[in-house]
Amino acid sequence: MRLDKWLWAARFFKTRSLATEEVGRNRVLVNEQAAKASREVRVGDRLSLRQGDCPIARVVTVLGVSEVRGPAPIAQALYSETPESLKAQADWRANRVFLRDPAQGIEQGRPTKQDRRRLEAWQSGPMSHSDNDNDNDNDDAD
Repeated sequence: MRLDKWLWAARFFKTRSLATEEVGRNRVLVNEQAAKASREVRVGDRLSLRQGDCPIARVVTVLGVSEVRGPAPIAQALYSETPESLKAQADWRANRVFLRDPAQGIEQGRPTKQDRRRLEAWQSGPMSHSDNDNDNDNDDAD
């Protein structure tokens, strides 16, 4: 069975085209080797795949092959995730709180017009770097 079809049937990706894209981006490895979407998947193969924003790869072993996309319990029976992978995923989820994007820490929202004017006045004050640089340039020209 094709790799992209198996990833879709095992419900790792919502569509087969998404599975094909991820394989094309080398985010899916079969037996520690980069693979093409048309590669045949067999029982016992070891797949390593990254999904979404998680930098930790999921490592699964193929237990079965299905041509059709079935319900989630049947799809989960097609593979087993390694204990190391499960632990790494859990650790990443637990530490993700500490790795937030700096933009998420902004509580006030966008600066107001008054805030912008204050910032411009502060930047164009008597000690701004741009004024000093221009004065030095003029001295060299004389």
